[in-house]
Amino acid sequence: MVDCSGQGVLFIEAEADVTLDQFGDALRPPFPCMEELLYEVPGSSSILHTPLLLIQVTRLLCEGFIFAIRFNHTMCDGLGLRQFLSGLGEIARGATSPSTLPVWERELFCSSDQPRGEKYQVPHTNGTPDDMVHKSLFFTTTDISAFRRLIPIDIQRCSTFEVLSACLWRCRTIALQPDPKEDMPFLWPVNVRKIFNPPVPVGYYGNVMAFAAAISTAGDLCNKPLGYALELMMKVKSDVTKGHIRSISDLMAFKGRLYFTDINAYTVSDLTSARFDEVDIGWGKAAYGGAAKGRPGMSYLVPYTNNKGEPGIAIPVCLPSGVMERFVKELNNMLGKSGHDVLEHELPVLSKL
Repeated sequence: MVDCSGQGVLFIEAEADVTLDQFGDALRPPFPCMEELLYEVPGSSSILHTPLLLIQVTRLLCEGFIFAIRFNHTMCDGLGLRQFLSGLGEIARGATSPSTLPVWERELFCSSDQPRGEKYQVPHTNGTPDDMVHKSLFFTTTDISAFRRLIPIDIQRCSTFEVLSACLWRCRTIALQPDPKEDMPFLWPVNVRKIFNPPVPVGYYGNVMAFAAAISTAGDLCNKPLGYALELMMKVKSDVTKGHIRSISDLMAFKGRLYFTDINAYTVSDLTSARFDEVDIGWGKAAYGGAAKGRPGMSYLVPYTNNKGEPGIAIPVCLPSGVMERFVKELNNMLGKSGHDVLEHELPVLSKL
């Protein structure tokens, strides 16, 4: 529920004595000085009783600017945010209204009049270490093909997201060095717009996704081949149905919000289809569009072209400092590489903005 108070959204204008070039050749997460590029307005970081949007526009010396936004995920998913930003861009370029009008029909996902079946379970919260570090991985199409050669022929039709996620899940587990009997949950949001009949209305901007959850013991993930993790993911994804979505909606309504920030749990979200970099608010295509950084236990797949012109996928990762090196080493071993080939070079140190 939204209290339409008429207060608008939080909007900040800022200036920085730096140019875009000073952020380095590789414009991908994690970005430096984020606490200044998106000011932490007191009282704006919770879920309930907080603003829906926080936007900061920072103008640079080179006449470029950084458009940073934090949104309340209870209101929309990535595609819903893309719809909002595209409409905002259309109005900024002179339109009187968005070409796709917003629709809010959340009752489509409720089933309070239906029998309640299996409930959706997620890991509990144990907290996260204090020594977390942020890094960025980059995988070219050649890297992704190399990963595909490691999986059985009968599951070669899996998506790029599934291949990369299975690799990340397995290598992260090896790097964390948990007890072999410990459960290592992997969660990812599944876009379920195509499941509903009649279809979800055009313009609906709310969350149309469900978190699928695959669980394996650490021992099985570490010792079995990559295809094992991949098959677990594909089996779980095939079980996501309209009834599953409504069961989740019911469970949240009756049991409260679900949390899955246990250090063992890992979530990967696919932002490749959102194409935030293509949003035009009057200045053309952005140099980068997507998540600013990963979070503890959560990464994103972001479309990205490096400074050599190679298309691929950037993945921001946040891990304890002692784990990151082992994680990157495992990924490079799978690719048959040495060194830190998939790891982003260290970012330049910027002065205070």
